[in-house]
Amino acid sequence: MKWNDNTNTRVRHEGPSPRPRTRLGGAVAALATLAVALPAAAHPGHPDGGFAAGLLHPLTGLDHLFALLAVGLWSRQQRHGAVLPPAFLVMLALGAACAGAGLVLPALETSIAATVLLLGALVACAPGLQRRLPPQVAVVVVGGCAFLHGLAHGRELAGMASGAGFLVASALVMLAGALPGERVRRMAGAAIGAAGLYLLAGVV
Repeated sequence: MKWNDNTNTRVRHEGPSPRPRTRLGGAVAALATLAVALPAAAHPGHPDGGFAAGLLHPLTGLDHLFALLAVGLWSRQQRHGAVLPPAFLVMLALGAACAGAGLVLPALETSIAATVLLLGALVACAPGLQRRLPPQVAVVVVGGCAFLHGLAHGRELAGMASGAGFLVASALVMLAGALPGERVRRMAGAAIGAAGLYLLAGVV
């Protein structure tokens, strides 16, 4: 539909619809712009609270959000990829529990940024990579990345309700990442990898 200035009415436009590639490029550009616009250190002072606070928590950390999307994207490309999101959630919870118990690793922010770069690159290189990467290795990679993210975020969660909300939101973001088609997945993976490189440069 378009607006007819002469008759002040709407008329049907019969021309071709916008190309999917144009919309796809815009989405990738928006993702890259978001990576530049937001700070690299994405873990300052989250509000304490219950389930609702935990539900919002993954949306306030750019690095964690990108990692979740990448895992969702990769789960559609890797053999037996349906096990990747559950594996991520289990190791995420384990990492958060270890953080609550006082475990601290050096250079954690650098490691988190590196996981975003790694996961984005894995998505961008699929599906050819899936023929060479055993599913067990994929689970180990995803689990290791999730454990690091759990360590980073576990210190910021207040109680079981907050942790439960955090896991539910993380699962939903990974589910959203599994929805796009193949071309969108690979381009999004490249954009996430670029964002990870930017985040890594900001903390090194």
